[in-house]
Amino acid sequence: MPILPIKIPPGVYKNGTEYQSKGRWSDADLVRWHEGAMRPIGGWRQHTTTAFSDKARAMLAWGDNSGDRKITIGTASSLYALGEGTTLYNITPTGLTAGSVDAFKATGYGSQLYGKHNYGTTRPDTATYQPATTWSLDNWGENLVACSTSDGKIYEWSLVFATVAATVANAPVSNQGIVVTSERFLFALGAGGNNRKIQWSDQEDNTTWTPSATNQAGDVDLITDGEIRCGARVRGQTLILTTTDAHAATYQGAPYVYGFEKVGSACGIIGPKALATVDTFAVWMGNSSFFVYDGYVKALDCDVADFVFNNINVDQRAKIYGLLISQFNEVWWFYPSAGSTECDSYVSWDWVENHWNVGSLARTAGVDSSVFRSPFLAGTDGYMYEHETGFTYDSRTPYAESGPLEIGSGENVMNVTGMIPDEANLGDVQAKFKTRFHPTDTERTYGPYSMTNPTSVRFTGRQVKMRVESAKNTDWRVGDMRLEGKVGGRR
Repeated sequence: MPILPIKIPPGVYKNGTEYQSKGRWSDADLVRWHEGAMRPIGGWRQHTTTAFSDKARAMLAWGDNSGDRKITIGTASSLYALGEGTTLYNITPTGLTAGSVDAFKATGYGSQLYGKHNYGTTRPDTATYQPATTWSLDNWGENLVACSTSDGKIYEWSLVFATVAATVANAPVSNQGIVVTSERFLFALGAGGNNRKIQWSDQEDNTTWTPSATNQAGDVDLITDGEIRCGARVRGQTLILTTTDAHAATYQGAPYVYGFEKVGSACGIIGPKALATVDTFAVWMGNSSFFVYDGYVKALDCDVADFVFNNINVDQRAKIYGLLISQFNEVWWFYPSAGSTECDSYVSWDWVENHWNVGSLARTAGVDSSVFRSPFLAGTDGYMYEHETGFTYDSRTPYAESGPLEIGSGENVMNVTGMIPDEANLGDVQAKFKTRFHPTDTERTYGPYSMTNPTSVRFTGRQVKMRVESAKNTDWRVGDMRLEGKVGGRR
């Protein structure tokens, strides 16, 4: 009986109609493609026993000069530190202005002048948008420097768990964020409440901000119609992203210290935490596309953009969080879906194999496994989780489902009687099949089928979708399946 190989490229295609995803994976959750095979992502386990005061919006991990590892976590109202153990320390600066967990628009009762609108009617959407509070976290040597968008002050923490972070002397206030350059200058972004201004301290001295003939402190107003949102170090430069464009700062030395060049237009970042950096490039989520900077800004071809950007709650865009899972060459973005106010979904990109993936996972911030063995991510429940460890998923099941599979150009009907699985350990996964005779026809489901070699199945359809899902919590692998059948009639 003829054998039909099912060779589906890695990654998910989720643009346009279901039929456009024919021959591709069209949906997935908690799986990845790596080194030629599909596998489940690593599971997770709770790490901390004390919850944060509210949702984590930024995390930073590093090793100090003694080799001790630390993580800091910023929330709307607090700043925390975590050492080698599971104890959470509150290092919130004294007098920190607490921010907002959620974004809001002041359009309701009491938000505008008395008598300006009719009683009982919804106010027009003309109020200032107030995003959810986020933090910028970076290292000044081995110390932490931090800035909250609600507070705007720059703080430094000197690694002692019994002490709180303290205000950096003489630093500008009302800032949108910070970044430490490779040359050891501290940049204040949106300095002094000016959304286009970058102000920097003297080299190696974050308490000297007033320019003089004896220091290299300075400032510049970017020529942009956007507002500065974040910055990052990228191979000899400092990348500055606004809501509309991208700029690169290059160190020149005295007297100008830094030169600024606009390196991209119409590539603004969707939120201040939607940026991730690898050694040689930075990648971020824009308002309707993904972008990469490696000396030039380029829009990425994205196989799931249609789905993702139609599935985001844009009012909560400041919560979107990007991070690396470098072990698998992936950048992940967590975002609030259209029906949620909190991050509950993810989209990821494999920058080596160049494919995309989607799924659902309630995480609000995280760090890669750079100094720790595993990545750490913060849940919406306020606890820290160690990821890529084990294969348990809070009773959820990893799966991937294909788009329509056809014989020839789709004019033939398949009568399938068997399957030859390509699985590393038979029985770790199971398969289901969904058939239709037309793209909008009633869908019929067959299975699940436990994997044997061969596996007896029986179904008929002009187009067939295959769903592969975990049968056991193991580190399974799936390659190219084959179906056994023949061209037949509709009966």
